[in-house]
Amino acid sequence: MNHSNFQIVSNGSMLLGECPLWHPLEQCLYWIDIANCLVYCLELAAGEERKWSLPSEPGCIALRESGGLIVAMRNGIFALDTQTGQLKQMLAAPYDQHKYRFNDGRCDAAGRLWTGTLVDARNESSGKLYCLDHGHLTEHDCPVMVSNGVAFSPDSKTLYHADTSAHQIKSYQYDMSSGTLTNPHVFKSFPSARDAQYGGRPDGAAVDSEGAYWVAMYEGACIRRFASDGRLLQAISVPFMCPTMIAFGGLDLKTLFVTSAKQKRSSEELAKMPYSGFVISIRVEIAGLSEHFYRD
Repeated sequence: MNHSNFQIVSNGSMLLGECPLWHPLEQCLYWIDIANCLVYCLELAAGEERKWSLPSEPGCIALRESGGLIVAMRNGIFALDTQTGQLKQMLAAPYDQHKYRFNDGRCDAAGRLWTGTLVDARNESSGKLYCLDHGHLTEHDCPVMVSNGVAFSPDSKTLYHADTSAHQIKSYQYDMSSGTLTNPHVFKSFPSARDAQYGGRPDGAAVDSEGAYWVAMYEGACIRRFASDGRLLQAISVPFMCPTMIAFGGLDLKTLFVTSAKQKRSSEELAKMPYSGFVISIRVEIAGLSEHFYRD
């Protein structure tokens, strides 16, 4: 396993850092702290960090073509004006907020936002995958306990979707013109036995320009890169046990940004891994793909 040369990006640590998102026009990095109900933005050139407080936990954010961000929160989907800080509700949550919340998500090339839910109690696979298309929300038959790892192949013909609690990543044949998913297939499964060989479970992900799927292995202290046929191509260690998601950014899209968590980790682990909860960056050889914007 390669040991990464990393840089600290965030000014402080998050309880549950997630959803790093590179804005190609602003040359800024956005991310969230789910547990603290915050959205962050860092202007890398100036080193200036901003943040916005939210009324409930954000699960994911997406760039909005008309400006600002889309934020999928426990209590619904909102538009965040990053100039004024104004938050406007677009849709109410389509589920019982005492049992579920939105989690990981990403926009496709047609400007739809795909975001799934997780089950707070982690006791059943009743989470869903939803698609927000021009303000209309559609539920898809993709049952999960903890929805994660949403990403698209460069040709938009494959959608990847992980269930963290099931230690599994699935792929679907995707018809972008209609927004439909067919032919579910197990892309990758990971051992769940918590023994000395345990390598973590799949969390957030991104696809690079060569079509490889990069996934953060929660409790595995690494990022894994898989070919489109499921072969392991690369593993990069990170300085925390719980990486949560990755994003490609920088002018050449060869900077890998990694968020992490320190929530519910032992004091012994945090003493050994003091960068837990921070956002870091790692230079990689393969460029990523620019994130798509949500279209109203």
